[in-house]
Amino acid sequence: MSRTRIKICGLTREQDVLDAVQAGADAIGLVFYERSPRHVSLQRAVELVRLLPPFVTPVGLFVNAPVAQIEQACSAIPGLLLQYHGDESPEDCARVPRPWMRAARMAPGFDLLNFAQQFAGAQAVLLDTHVEGYGGGGKVFDWSLIPSDVPAPVVLSGGLSPANVIDGVLQVRPWAVDVSSGVEVSKGIKDAALMQQFCEAVREADARRLEAQNGC
Repeated sequence: MSRTRIKICGLTREQDVLDAVQAGADAIGLVFYERSPRHVSLQRAVELVRLLPPFVTPVGLFVNAPVAQIEQACSAIPGLLLQYHGDESPEDCARVPRPWMRAARMAPGFDLLNFAQQFAGAQAVLLDTHVEGYGGGGKVFDWSLIPSDVPAPVVLSGGLSPANVIDGVLQVRPWAVDVSSGVEVSKGIKDAALMQQFCEAVREADARRLEAQNGC
């Protein structure tokens, strides 16, 4: 059984990056969507990424962004993984030759299997809550909407926090989890203790899964 990876998204401050890494995050998310309260400029993103040690991945979140903006970010941050969070088509996501994942906005009636097949080029499918605008709004969606045979690695997002991520990992068994507002004191300002608690909760969930798998 592989462990659940952890992405902490919406980082805007140096100390928050250092605290996220210390807590055990595998990836940090940088929001390039200008209408988001967690938006960072490319220059700011480069400054934050310089703090990352090896094997911690920077992820750039884009919403219906021009190709030139994405290419500029990839040029400035060579290891950037792309996260498409808007209305991008499979063709849009493939325009820039860089690994990417696609966000799916979960709601009753949404055909996730068909969606994952359409975006077969994605490294993963990130499941977020369907709200007005873009992003999950810090709200949890109904995890029972997730079929068990999604043909792509699943990243569980949408309203996760230290209080509910254990249930999310045990019920959904995602490849990774993604948290933003659930570890914040205000939008874009992370809390070191909450990030630590979140990562510890994910590790506890993995330990429970292993025990169940081994029949302990």
